[in-house]
Amino acid sequence: MSVPPGGSTPEDVVTRGAWPAGTPRTTGVVPVLSRSAHDRDHLGRSLPDPTRGRPVRVLTVDERRTVPVGEGPDGPALVWDEQPELPLGAVYLGEADGVPYAAVRGERALTVNGRPVDSWSGLRELGADLGDLDAGLLAEAIGILEWHERARFSPLSGAATTIERAGWVQRDPVTGTELFPRTDPAVIMLVHDGGDRCVLGRQAVWPPGRYSVLAGFVEPGESAEGAVAREVMEEVGLAVTDVRYVSSQPWPFPQSLMLGFVARAVGEDTLRLDPTEIEEARWFTREELRDGRGPEALPPPVSIARHLIDRWVDGELA
Repeated sequence: MSVPPGGSTPEDVVTRGAWPAGTPRTTGVVPVLSRSAHDRDHLGRSLPDPTRGRPVRVLTVDERRTVPVGEGPDGPALVWDEQPELPLGAVYLGEADGVPYAAVRGERALTVNGRPVDSWSGLRELGADLGDLDAGLLAEAIGILEWHERARFSPLSGAATTIERAGWVQRDPVTGTELFPRTDPAVIMLVHDGGDRCVLGRQAVWPPGRYSVLAGFVEPGESAEGAVAREVMEEVGLAVTDVRYVSSQPWPFPQSLMLGFVARAVGEDTLRLDPTEIEEARWFTREELRDGRGPEALPPPVSIARHLIDRWVDGELA
């Protein structure tokens, strides 16, 4: 039960050229999409006006999950629409430095409230380059709006839901049940031999030469550590031990939370691939990954997959 690069679901198909070779390394001990510099203000969601009468900055997200971006001297930044109040249909994201933020579905435009837009780009392309505030708000905006797109009808009665609490609750009008945003837990793991080798694999839908760590969804009634051991055995036929949690990262494509682990292979190290999950897999050494003699392409820094690989190559994970 694999997931595509970085932890997206099968609906988020990777197209050729989406993962170019030569992408920069990750930096720091926190995956880039786990950064946040705003208060989600969960108590404010229950207020009639969560902005408390203040002007609100609104981010438009189009049907392709892209947002307006402006290029500045310090790199790209989101172009926010300054509104006097929370627009109808917008979801309240929280606040930072006394400024409320929200997100709404909309159409592309060349300008936003008179401000020029240099490009419309997605979280994959932008996530590693944005500042902490924009990165955290964008990940939240994409995730909550995806939930609204996919959960417009109650799973209990089939009735169209009504929206409450500034976009954070949907109510079934027939049963009265409150429905909350859904997050699917998935594990993503770097498997090593306790020494200088790790396992990387590739799926057939990926561009030729691109390898990544193994990943899969957590099944009902299963622990995250149990999912790591099961997925590794299913995908490459290895038994593992010393399963250790490293860090997590949201991956709202559409609604995953990636739980990052390292695990040590034990016993026979021959790889036995599940042909429905993995097209190729092999052992790579730290030196091969460090000096470029490994895969032609690795996941980009926006993914927790690359975060795990870079930290292992640097000797921080074992």
